[in-house]
Amino acid sequence: MPARASDHVAGPDTARDPVIGRRSGPGGGPVPFGVYVHVPFCAARCDYCAFATWTDRDGLMADYVDACLSELARASDHGELAPATSVFVGGGTPSRLPADELARVVEAIGRRPGAEVTVECNPEDADAARFGRWREAGVTRVSFGVQSMAPHVLAGLGRRHGTAQAERAVALAAEAGFASTNVDLIVGAPAETDDDLRATLDAVLCLEPRPPHVSAYLLTVEPGTPLAADPARHPDDDTCARRYELVDATLSGAGYRWYEVSNWAVPGHECRHNRLYWDQGAYRGIGCAAHSHRSGRRWWNVRTPERYIAAVRAGRSAVAGEEVLSESQRMFEGLVLSLRTSGGVPASVVPDDPDLDALVERRGERAVLNVRGRLLANDVAVRLALNGAAGCPR
Repeated sequence: MPARASDHVAGPDTARDPVIGRRSGPGGGPVPFGVYVHVPFCAARCDYCAFATWTDRDGLMADYVDACLSELARASDHGELAPATSVFVGGGTPSRLPADELARVVEAIGRRPGAEVTVECNPEDADAARFGRWREAGVTRVSFGVQSMAPHVLAGLGRRHGTAQAERAVALAAEAGFASTNVDLIVGAPAETDDDLRATLDAVLCLEPRPPHVSAYLLTVEPGTPLAADPARHPDDDTCARRYELVDATLSGAGYRWYEVSNWAVPGHECRHNRLYWDQGAYRGIGCAAHSHRSGRRWWNVRTPERYIAAVRAGRSAVAGEEVLSESQRMFEGLVLSLRTSGGVPASVVPDDPDLDALVERRGERAVLNVRGRLLANDVAVRLALNGAAGCPR
């Protein structure tokens, strides 16, 4: 993308813009619009992490928050922000920010009544005062990076907290009045056994109160990470598949419903912000390395906090690049995303094929991946696209 965002992202005519200008969606509800805020600060970098995070930039926190506030103000002035139906503050480690600094950002984001506002939190950062300030600012949901409840698995992943801190964090969130919390797990670490995973799931289900949302991600090897440099610690595909099936069976048996490949929730506690991504909705990213999307156009900010702060201070765009999807690309992406969810795709686009029949369940007019199919979701999407499904309605 050219250096000046004003050349391409300046205020749309809200009478014509397909997202910002609409006041209601299907059924009369507000058109979903999300704001994502990236916080790049961490106390330590996990061995598997390839995100835009830094452990030695805490001195930039106040300047970084000021830059985020400036970017929000400019985006609003340019007509790029609708009142948000969901906000997600991720990282990095958002809970690394002082509570008042994070609250300044959340409070600056215009929101619809009843908007979902999620903040990611490391268990070791949990305290009553922090959560109380977040609640005052409008945060409604906390997502905890627990990853495992087995100490040796946590150590193998490079995590710093223990199981007692995870238990305390969930309890403090409930005491602060958060009705919806999420626990993130990472599945498939070589240090983990099947029994370790069973014990982790049992411990999560025994938390007081029980988190109504659980995300379980299969461990992936990202280039340039310490994990990538140590082949002996790489996950095994068959082991990961078996453990995914264990996660699904355990959570389903406990009353959770899967609604996306890596996400299970008690009905009514699905993450609205993440659903916005899977539905190819519109969202605006704030902060370094943050991505935005509207109507098939994606753009992203410069990666480092120093460059981001400098650009915003100088009155320049922080945008580093963009891509505009063709209609066929957008259709295929929509197919891939729909397949990953419990809504599935129209049954009519799935041909009669013994291989596909083993991976897909037909539920009335929809076709939904079964447990094994979820593990091969991208392969199934390619098969359907080759059959012409990518051009069909979702």
